[in-house]
Amino acid sequence: MGTRSTGRRPGAYVCGIDAAMDVIGGKWKVLVLWALNERPCRFGELRRELPGITEKVLASHLREMEADGLVHREAYDEVPPRVEYSLTPRGVSLNEALESLGAWGRANVLSASPAAGQVREDDDVPLVPGAA
Repeated sequence: MGTRSTGRRPGAYVCGIDAAMDVIGGKWKVLVLWALNERPCRFGELRRELPGITEKVLASHLREMEADGLVHREAYDEVPPRVEYSLTPRGVSLNEALESLGAWGRANVLSASPAAGQVREDDDVPLVPGAA
């Protein structure tokens, strides 16, 4: 479970948040983590769960997240070939760490939206606007 050597600044992090943000940086990685928290998914399932993500970006993020030890890629020897992605224990622990950030977003961002008062902290809010 090593970390990627490209794009990393070992020893140059200011704090733990800086290091964590390097791992989850970008718009889509936290959403991939969240989608895989529900169940293992195939590539196409993840694309459907994350409307707007391109195949190129999803493939790149999955490779990076696998290299960072967050995602496990399981290739089944079947015809047609089947590949499933799931969270590693490290990915699960990162999702757990992100839960309080999600609670903050619901309380401080979603509650400040035009739908204020309609969304409670324990409501099941879709990750992507318009998603069920």
